[in-house]
Amino acid sequence: MAEREKRHVGLFVTCLVDLFRPSVGFAAVKLLEDAGCTVEVPPQTCCGQPAFNSGDRATSREIAAQIIEVFAPFDFVVAPSGSCAGMLKIHYPELFRGDPNWQPRADALAAKTHELVSFLFHVCGVRTVAARLAATATYHDSCSGLRELGLRSEPRALLGTVAGLTLTEMRDANVCCGFGGTFCVKYPDISNAIVAKKAANIAATGASLVLAGDLGCLMNMAGKLQRDGSAIAARHVAEVLAGMTDEPAIGAPARAPVGPRP
Repeated sequence: MAEREKRHVGLFVTCLVDLFRPSVGFAAVKLLEDAGCTVEVPPQTCCGQPAFNSGDRATSREIAAQIIEVFAPFDFVVAPSGSCAGMLKIHYPELFRGDPNWQPRADALAAKTHELVSFLFHVCGVRTVAARLAATATYHDSCSGLRELGLRSEPRALLGTVAGLTLTEMRDANVCCGFGGTFCVKYPDISNAIVAKKAANIAATGASLVLAGDLGCLMNMAGKLQRDGSAIAARHVAEVLAGMTDEPAIGAPARAPVGPRP
């Protein structure tokens, strides 16, 4: 019980998961609970990354202050996104540097913030999952997870324990997909050129599924693959690790309801 209480987790759901792919949030909760954690999802807003990347530090600080307040009671803060976890862990302390009231609080939040797979692997000691999926998949290393948080081997290690799943490495798996949050809006032509290379590398593996730990990357890659007429599906790594793959893949049409129409 003491260990369970120690792992009192506040789940930072992220905007994209909340608005576009709630199944990722449910998968994250399942994985955390299976690892012996108690999980709560407190009221929350955006992490402030769009404002931060656009240079609006005042708005970023206002948002960050709300998040710091909301997640103060938890022992750990976990996000199914390297990008959002990186914002809380790396950039919140930057926003409040030199502020005697807020920098200690930002530092405290940063110290207990983790990306989901990293938390499962390094804090909870998870080394195997009970999931099963008959597929060949390739994995994309999202920029923030890889470069800010050092996340690379952990998702591959856990995916390697999914029964029936074969992992095949794509060329330049660690190269950006072209999403970059506001980058794809400000520089659409450059973004499209980058994701075109990524889509070609994915297709070259022969995999039927591309996985990643950031929904923004997955939506960008899924969109390009679908525009190219590819049948390759895209899923968040949490869905596969949790064995929750009944939902249609990212960007795929919703399944028609089963049974007679009312």
